Amino acid sequence: MLEKFSFRTIVEYLPLFGQGLVTTVWLSVLAFAGALAVGIVLAAMNLQRGRLFRMPAKAYIDAVRATPLLAQLYFLYFGLPRLGIILPELVVGILALSLNSGAYVAEIIRAGILSIPRGQVEAGVASGMTYIQRMRLVILPQAFKVTIPPLLGQAIVLVKDSALLSLIAVAELTRAGQLLASDRFMPAEGFITIAAFYLLLYYGLKGLAALSGRWLGLAGART
Repeated sequence: MLEKFSFRTIVEYLPLFGQGLVTTVWLSVLAFAGALAVGIVLAAMNLQRGRLFRMPAKAYIDAVRATPLLAQLYFLYFGLPRLGIILPELVVGILALSLNSGAYVAEIIRAGILSIPRGQVEAGVASGMTYIQRMRLVILPQAFKVTIPPLLGQAIVLVKDSALLSLIAVAELTRAGQLLASDRFMPAEGFITIAAFYLLLYYGLKGLAALSGRWLGLAGART
């Protein structure tokens, strides 16, 4: 099998894979930043006592988690133009990843917020802080510290999910492998190379998660 495996072709297409890797990394960074913004808003709404904010947030989270990301991606890609909203494929892909991952990030952040001792929240109320000030100065900094490892885990999932953007012609890593497979009729070379690059991304993020976990453990021991 290795006799027919063309390493030379892989080397020839490495610039294309490099461009796809760069695109995958920066679109994943943008999508995860959007997911954090969506997650913070949803978590804050879900923690409200009134049903006016809590129920829409819960309905959104349940709907996103219950439906495939591919269906959500196609809904945005084909549905928005029907409403007169035409966006570039890359923007649609980042939006789909942000909205999808934001539902999972919301639950992670909500769990982190609920882990904050009630006494600190009451101290913020006693000092005259508004709800936004308490969230910004007291709750969220501590919640993010607790939720860094699971958030990095969600980032790994998002990077892998970004492969679906190749289905709407976004020139990311998987798309590069598809081009090699279709141009040279070498699917093994194309998709094995894709897998190797995703493994590099995975172990990089996994190592970052492990480092953050050890750092948080050391910080907790010092306090």
